[in-house]
Amino acid sequence: MCLIAGGISLSARDIVTMIEKGRHRGSDSFGVWSDGFVLKSSNFSDVREVKGGEFVLVQCRLAITGSKSYTQPFYNDLVLVHNGEIYNHAHLREFLVERGLTFESDVDSEVILRLLEYLIYDKGFHPRDAVEKSMRMLNGDYAVAFKHEDKIYLFRDPIGVRPLYYSPSGHFASEKKVLWALGEEAIPVNPGEVVEISKRGVRKWKVFDPLEIKTHGVEYREGLKNLLLYSVRLRTRDEIGILFSGGLDSSLIAFLASKFSKKVVLYTAGTEDSKDVEWARKVAGELGLSLREYIFSLEDVEEEIERVAFAVEEPNPMNLAIAVPLYFSTKLAREDGVKVLLSGQGADELLGGYAKYLDNPGLMIEDFKTLAERNLARDDKVSMLNGVEVRYPYLDLSFAVLALNVPLNEKIGNGIRKKILREIALEMGLPQDVAYREKKAMQYGSNSQKLLERIAKSRGMRLREFAEYLFERMRRGIGPEW
Repeated sequence: MCLIAGGISLSARDIVTMIEKGRHRGSDSFGVWSDGFVLKSSNFSDVREVKGGEFVLVQCRLAITGSKSYTQPFYNDLVLVHNGEIYNHAHLREFLVERGLTFESDVDSEVILRLLEYLIYDKGFHPRDAVEKSMRMLNGDYAVAFKHEDKIYLFRDPIGVRPLYYSPSGHFASEKKVLWALGEEAIPVNPGEVVEISKRGVRKWKVFDPLEIKTHGVEYREGLKNLLLYSVRLRTRDEIGILFSGGLDSSLIAFLASKFSKKVVLYTAGTEDSKDVEWARKVAGELGLSLREYIFSLEDVEEEIERVAFAVEEPNPMNLAIAVPLYFSTKLAREDGVKVLLSGQGADELLGGYAKYLDNPGLMIEDFKTLAERNLARDDKVSMLNGVEVRYPYLDLSFAVLALNVPLNEKIGNGIRKKILREIALEMGLPQDVAYREKKAMQYGSNSQKLLERIAKSRGMRLREFAEYLFERMRRGIGPEW
């Protein structure tokens, strides 16, 4: 996990600003490639030595996979920076080595570089087509920028797990605030989209859409079970944390992760009297898993709310309220030395979890289309503020494609939402009271919404006004020293 940034025609001061505004995403080291000039260091005071250039790629790294000592950008015929994780990197590395490519590190990001080199230089693909082919081969969560000749190409994984933004002036970054600091507009790179940046301007194309993939002759129930097991196993480490509320989605992920990890720790946050904390305690006991709680008060939220607003980057009161328990959960995980957490995000949109789908099932597809910027970008930015990476087993591409193709009557039936997932959970061994629990949305289950409304009222505002006020302070750069 990290910051990636850069673009066309950046001064040394611009580059330093980008690193300073995005350093919270990767505090282990930074790297800059600028017209062939390369600077990599774990000492951030060395940024004063950077040089501006016509083509610039930047990374600030939080080391998760591979040697901590290796910092991007990778450069050869192509220059590349990557944010995210490639879960099948070992398999792809073997595939590429068999075809004569060599590697200089054990970092998963280098696999993307070598794959693109293989497709462009050995197979003769246009860079845009090489990106599409790569998306069909890579299993992971990624936002990538690479320079080829006189252009920079940007792309995100087809689900859009990791955020990436560009400006009409040809700059890009993992977070909006990095571009805002340059006085630039921040436009999302959409999931499965390629953005081409050159001195002639910015162009973009959609090259991969999971909604266009249709499955035929599939046994959905067994397929979903097998793919979810595979997805959890890919994302699980020897020690893994789970963002946990005691609901179906996170409980099933925790239950499955316990089959693959030596140590599973559940993380929850809420007020002492919140339903999420109550149920997290109950279900953790049933599953026999360790639970860590962050019990927050009105004073805790008041003290940290500007940091949360800094991460959220938008004046949306619902996202602000959801971000509060996520912030405290990831803060606690980081204090425990846990860098990777699994989340149940995505199951509702894929399998019919929200009550509104009972009346209008078509909203499932609309919500899936906006999931990346509405929910995933928020979760990524909040967790990265605490130096924690969140992974989403339900949003593994293979699982998501199959889930999108599950017939509607298997998702919603007789007033039951996420019907097929509840049935699968029972078959896999989850207790029935957990599999069929109806839970409140996080902002209500944790009581964060209630506390934010109280804070807003104490300042003579409604919650929406308060969210807008915090957003404007963040945009103007006013706030606490972090």
